[in-house]
Amino acid sequence: MWEYSEKVKELFLHPKNVGEIENPDAVGEVGSMICGDALRLTLKIDRETERIIDAKFQTFGCASAIASSSVLTELIKGKTLDEALKITNKDIAEALGGLPKEKMHCSVMGREALEAAIANYRGEARPPEAEGRIVCNCFQVTEEKIRKVAIENHLTTVEEITNYTKAGGDCGTCIPEIEAILKDIWKAKAPPRPEAPRKRLTNLQKIALIQEIIEKEIRPRLQADGGDIELIDIIGNRVIVALRAMCVGCPMGGVTIEGIQERLRELVSDDIVVEQQ
Repeated sequence: MWEYSEKVKELFLHPKNVGEIENPDAVGEVGSMICGDALRLTLKIDRETERIIDAKFQTFGCASAIASSSVLTELIKGKTLDEALKITNKDIAEALGGLPKEKMHCSVMGREALEAAIANYRGEARPPEAEGRIVCNCFQVTEEKIRKVAIENHLTTVEEITNYTKAGGDCGTCIPEIEAILKDIWKAKAPPRPEAPRKRLTNLQKIALIQEIIEKEIRPRLQADGGDIELIDIIGNRVIVALRAMCVGCPMGGVTIEGIQERLRELVSDDIVVEQQ
């Protein structure tokens, strides 16, 4: 059974801003009754300032969907449209004191409804992730949505994609394609950065810098996604590490090691080689 925060329980039992604004200035609809989750968001907007005066929602979904929709309306009221667009699904989850990982798709649905409503107000086309090629037919999830959610939330496994989008959570036929999309995303090389002249380091300085980068930059990023890393040894230009926690057995482990190696080469030395124990 999932563990819900007190905030989720409170807003599930006593949701705010339920209903529909009469003659709304903007309407955003996402999800589907067939897929088990649907959300309709209506907004009242000051046309001179583009500030959201009021927001209401109607949803067909679970406790997390109701709580996510409710807290979203509270987060956006009083903000301009551009300010509201800066709200992420992570912000929605954090405002609820966290969501069970299996329910993160509810926060994503809220964010999508907001984007759809603002696009509706501005007369813009729906976001590409709403209209692209369908990967998961069971839940009508597009490739564009998988890519966007994966990049925004640093998702590296099919299980995480399912938690955030529901894709792959029914018949499973699309799982191989989701895996291929994830590999394509995280193997993509970042644009080269202008090289700055490096200060020549002593062996002790090199070791200290490697330790600092792993502890202060790489490790916190992995821990944020439930993983971890341990520095085992440094032998010349060889950096030996072990992946821990959720990183153990992760199909993207090789990509993670490649990313660590690229970062150390960028900041320490071009001939650094990272090896996994």
